[in-house]
Amino acid sequence: MPMAPGDGATTTVSAFYDAFPYPPDPLQDGPPPGYNWRWCYATAYSHCTGRAPDPQQELNILDAGCGSGVSTDYLVHLNPGAAVTALDISAGTLAVAEQRLNRSGAIQRATLHRCSLLEAPSLGRFQLINSVGVLHHMADPGAGLAALAAALAEGGILHLFLYAEAGRWEIHRAQRALHLLGVEANDQGVRFGRQLIEQLPEDNGIRLRHQQRWAVDTTGDAAFADMYLHPQETSYNLERLFALVATTNLHFLGFSNPRRWQLQNLLGGEALERAVALPLRQQWALIEALDPDISHFEFFLGKGSFPRCNWMENDELTRATARLNPCLWGWPGERLLGPDFEPLELHDGDLQLLTAIAAAPDQPLLNVMGSTSEGSAGGGDAPDLANRLRRLWQRRLILLLPA
Repeated sequence: MPMAPGDGATTTVSAFYDAFPYPPDPLQDGPPPGYNWRWCYATAYSHCTGRAPDPQQELNILDAGCGSGVSTDYLVHLNPGAAVTALDISAGTLAVAEQRLNRSGAIQRATLHRCSLLEAPSLGRFQLINSVGVLHHMADPGAGLAALAAALAEGGILHLFLYAEAGRWEIHRAQRALHLLGVEANDQGVRFGRQLIEQLPEDNGIRLRHQQRWAVDTTGDAAFADMYLHPQETSYNLERLFALVATTNLHFLGFSNPRRWQLQNLLGGEALERAVALPLRQQWALIEALDPDISHFEFFLGKGSFPRCNWMENDELTRATARLNPCLWGWPGERLLGPDFEPLELHDGDLQLLTAIAAAPDQPLLNVMGSTSEGSAGGGDAPDLANRLRRLWQRRLILLLPA
């Protein structure tokens, strides 16, 4: 059955990905390696609101522009019990996705559709929509975002990834050069593109940036073609990004790579003092101006109102229930990697406290703390234990659900 008409770039982009299925990650048997917390609904929702979602909530997830199924595979395995729907415009890429999900065992909870992102609202309403690297390949990204907003359930979150223009200057110049030279998006074009970059003078900025930053990412031909030969691409700065978001009824909930947007990474002294006094949007604009390596924006949008929890009240905290963050590597054990695969150092009593929480995930923390006061989780009085629980939450080791 032919695919229904889509975006103005659908035919061209579909043919491109038929030739170069993307992402080019290898197929393998069994679950995908590790995790990406942005694709775990509980962890992502907690990142956006400070609190865990209702564990009894029926969870429908949409992977809007699933490509070769890498993200779909993670969405299934990181969200047990969820129904996952995936769509893409490329028949060739969807064939790879189906193979991947079959081999990983995810196919039983995933439904694949060949259709335009513009048709997303016809597939249902979703508590989590993942759309990574898709809107910027549409002729009208605004129409695509409007479709995703319509498909998002009330109280749902949308994760987006869009190109940033300032950190891709060398890519844009190489793309323009290849276009002027009449290079097409095929195997021969990939070979020509690689040779062009390699033949540039050793001190040429495009060649240096490619060697230093992109050579590993573009080892495979599909990745090189996606970066340098894509037929449809739009990049954004922060001003145009927020103007795009403003065309919808969605709210900005935060970046999904927040460490990139910390002033302390770039400034100190008087400059930092001045910067922290700026409104938040201007702080981000300052970071954008000073960091030439921001090559993309990744962020969450939400639909409707979102309760924000900071857990500063001990009474509220002790009446809550807690669960371990599903995105921890090495649990149970003393040496853990956090949601971004960063090494975590557990302070005295943390391991015992985490063990107590893991053993009683549905119990109010007051009860868990009661057991710890007898020494089973490191001892200490109630205020001290509350502070330790708060630190575990701040370090994203646990997710908290209000009473």
